[in-house]
Amino acid sequence: MTPGARLAAAIEVFADIAARRRPAADTLKDWGIGHRFAGSGDRAGIAGLVYDALRRRASSAWIMGDDTPRAALLGMLKRERGLDVDAIARLADGTGYAPSALTEAESARLASTNFDSAPPHVTGDYPEWLDAHFARAFGDERAEEGAALASRAPLDLRVNTLKGEREAAAESLADLAPEPTRWSPVGLRLKLKAEAKSPAIHAEFAFIKGLIEIQDEGSQLAALLAGAKPGEQVVDLCAGGGGKTLALAAAMENKGQIFATDDDKRRLAPIHARLERAGARNVQVRTPRSSGDALADLAGRMDLVLIDAPCTGIGTWRRNPDAKWRLRPGAIEQRCKEQIAVLDQAVGLVKPGGRIAYVTCSLFAEENGDQVRAFLARQGNFSLENPAEIANALGERAFLFRRAVLTTAEGLLMTPRRTDTDGFFVSMLRQSG
Repeated sequence: MTPGARLAAAIEVFADIAARRRPAADTLKDWGIGHRFAGSGDRAGIAGLVYDALRRRASSAWIMGDDTPRAALLGMLKRERGLDVDAIARLADGTGYAPSALTEAESARLASTNFDSAPPHVTGDYPEWLDAHFARAFGDERAEEGAALASRAPLDLRVNTLKGEREAAAESLADLAPEPTRWSPVGLRLKLKAEAKSPAIHAEFAFIKGLIEIQDEGSQLAALLAGAKPGEQVVDLCAGGGGKTLALAAAMENKGQIFATDDDKRRLAPIHARLERAGARNVQVRTPRSSGDALADLAGRMDLVLIDAPCTGIGTWRRNPDAKWRLRPGAIEQRCKEQIAVLDQAVGLVKPGGRIAYVTCSLFAEENGDQVRAFLARQGNFSLENPAEIANALGERAFLFRRAVLTTAEGLLMTPRRTDTDGFFVSMLRQSG
């Protein structure tokens, strides 16, 4: 396919996403099935255009003065790809399968529009109704934080130290040019170009043998900051597919015991194969059941309960840019109710002197600091660990990490702008001894 034909296809896919409010990945998959002639490079190129347009949807509409799928793609080419009017006109020239030629009005908008008077939600590329939430979290820096959330994410890997060291993993992946992550001592990062196909990590020898897992550096850090120690008794209360469970097992050197569970057994399905591949031998998977509490025998015994809480997922927008445009106001309230329930469930599991690590991939105070304060008000026998001291789990990296991360009274907040990771909030709560 020509570059112009790819652009036309991306406009078509974007229109389908907008019309049917479907996840971008599903829509792109359907388009590929219906257009078998498109090679893998074409599909990757079209996907890159679509995801970039979703990232920059608000600012592209500002540039073009219109919010149509065509406007979204044309505006993105200027905003995200940095193309000038002539370069965009060569892609949209009406020849072959390319989009129709630029109108005079489109050319004028692409040549002249600036962002000096644009409101924060436009320059930050997030839905306008979320502006009050961003303002509460970041104040006058909310547009910059939003814009960083609209950037492309790298591909991060966690090295499984149960199987080997970071240097060995990097050598095994040398053709992909991995770089050590800035903060995580067990991370590797692959930087991908906009048009590049995602590398087949699952086919790499290092992955097959369990030496590496795909996991954003922020998620790696959240697991490390929980401070699980060899020999402890730990519950991963919202384990899902097991990403943080595996990280905890490595941090604990396969010593002690981890109990991994989730309120939805379907989310637990991948964990069994992942545990076997990783060589994690200190994990019991507790599948929820309709009769009785799967964790009842653990009451009052746990050194640590990790809560990777259900949340709006704002911090993962770099990887799921379509999610921000599908988010609705009621979602925040619903997630907050779920967070209260899981926090209160954790109380019964912790032994005297034990800890609860409360983690979200949200940036909003309602899901983070507000929840921690409300929990402490409900549970008088818990106290807040000093957020600055939580970072000590990172060893020699702790000092610089504390300078980069946003520290609040309740915890640590990572953001793409501050730490170049997905957005994660981490708070530590300790029960009285």
